[in-house]
Amino acid sequence: MTIRNALRDHGQRYRPRMACLKKVEKVLLEMQDPCTGVKSQPQRLVITIIPHAITGEDIIAWLADRFQIDAQEARSFGSMLVALGYIYPLQDHKRLVIKPDTSLYRFQVNTFSISDAIYLAKRNIRKKGILELHEQEQYNHLHKWMNHKWDFVVMQAKEQYRAAKERKKPDRVVFDCQERAYWVVHRPPMIFTQQSIMRPRVKSSVSIGALVKYSATYSGHDPFLSKCLPSNPWLTDDTTYWTLNMSNVEIPTKMRVERWTFSFKELLSDPRGRDDFRLFLKKEFSGENLAFWEGCEDLKWGTAVAMREKAEQIYKTFLARGAPRWINIDGKTMEITVKGLKHPHRYVLDAAQTHIYMLMKKDSYGRYLKSPVFKETLKKAICPEEHKFNEVQLEQNARNRRPSLSPIIIRQQEQEQRAKMAANAPVDITQVMSKLSKQGKEMGPRHSK
Repeated sequence: MTIRNALRDHGQRYRPRMACLKKVEKVLLEMQDPCTGVKSQPQRLVITIIPHAITGEDIIAWLADRFQIDAQEARSFGSMLVALGYIYPLQDHKRLVIKPDTSLYRFQVNTFSISDAIYLAKRNIRKKGILELHEQEQYNHLHKWMNHKWDFVVMQAKEQYRAAKERKKPDRVVFDCQERAYWVVHRPPMIFTQQSIMRPRVKSSVSIGALVKYSATYSGHDPFLSKCLPSNPWLTDDTTYWTLNMSNVEIPTKMRVERWTFSFKELLSDPRGRDDFRLFLKKEFSGENLAFWEGCEDLKWGTAVAMREKAEQIYKTFLARGAPRWINIDGKTMEITVKGLKHPHRYVLDAAQTHIYMLMKKDSYGRYLKSPVFKETLKKAICPEEHKFNEVQLEQNARNRRPSLSPIIIRQQEQEQRAKMAANAPVDITQVMSKLSKQGKEMGPRHSK
């Protein structure tokens, strides 16, 4: 049995399982019920008889009948049980999926556990040093980390290997499959472990200080913490705020220009700021950098139909030899980009785009903030005065304001109007007679046959 109903006192340090796993374990208990569960019986694996084995098609059929779902959904649920380690395959150990055929599976025992070091040492003895790539990496890591007691690990592995030889062949096959399935599910993810170890840690005081600084910087630009200038259009029905803050307004507000100085990301996210930055780059004869970045954004967020065509056009314009607007990127980034363009996708130019973005951020952005272009824009920027409305005016606005119709109702009204117009439209007798004559000609040959 994989799961038992007996309640245990795990102590104060016990951490309960996730709710989804509790539900899964209830399903496992039902599946192992001798009367209503999945039928298990001895099955032949090559020349060995494996007791209490179940087939993939029986698991899928039981899940489909139990939850009243189709076979595809039952297969997905069964694959999830295998991936979580509750069921393990007896044949294909590397593919943790349920196959809808006579492939054999068994329920994993709840007390089964292995030591990574002992398991890999035993497997190294059995395979005579020929391990999988991820197993070899983990073996070398554990050997280096546990070098002071590696003799004990090897001794335990040899004892377990000797004891496994004395078992009966069916038990030996089952135990080996259990052990490999457990390792595949629960082996330490080396890549993510290394990334976690190498990730820099920030003190809580530093992170809190950064949060306070961010809040102080953006507090004046937060509509919940500060007033909208010249007035809030949602309360006063005065649309001047929206007019002054249009995407490509000719003269921006001072608060908007001030926001460009917060970060390079803020500058590029504002269409008006991007136009100003483009004017500066044009005077420095480096406008192709921003044009390339915008082309990559268009490729990333554009339609899938024109994706290949856009990628080829960007390559010919900015990256190919003798390109009309050639950009300067390093050889490694160029190699990655050219290799990815053989099978283009939305993010194929990410490496080159990041390189150009960092180049503009570290070099061009600082010079832009000190340039006459930015100073002239800041000088022309307007600071609208607050429109003060008294309570009587606000009440009058609220009284005159009426709720707008739902888009669904508007669409229904448009459809009804089109239907009325079509019904009242004049009928062309000549077109009707021509249609009737065509239908008569088509019906004539059919009746003659």
